[in-house]
Amino acid sequence: MNIKTFIKNSHLRPWDIIIILLLAVGSFLPLVVLGMQSDDTATLQAVLKVDGKTIKTFDLKEGTPVYTYKYEDSDGDYNLIEVDGNRIRITEANCGDLACVRRGWISRPGETPIACLPHNLFITVEASDGSEDGSLIY
Repeated sequence: MNIKTFIKNSHLRPWDIIIILLLAVGSFLPLVVLGMQSDDTATLQAVLKVDGKTIKTFDLKEGTPVYTYKYEDSDGDYNLIEVDGNRIRITEANCGDLACVRRGWISRPGETPIACLPHNLFITVEASDGSEDGSLIY
């Protein structure tokens, strides 16, 4: 069955098909427009928490130099945290399983946090523009 036979036997008219196609393509327009907008007002921060208390925040900005921060508690447990522009990771730890080191980089709000359960340490990325629940607002 070709398209002319289908249209002839149905109640659809040629303009109906054009309208349906335009609506289908137009339904993706918000995705394209929102994807093209640059979000220069949002700043990202990585938050280091140990035992539920905020220890340090790291600004995540593209183009900043790489640096390492060492967190060490009174028991001698430590984690080496590397910040590279707009991403963060744990490079070394003296915990047993090293799952925090294997986790790798994080850089986006809502991404699975880096967790070192033996040290009860968590690193999350948060936006400062209020674009997500629980984000920081200045």
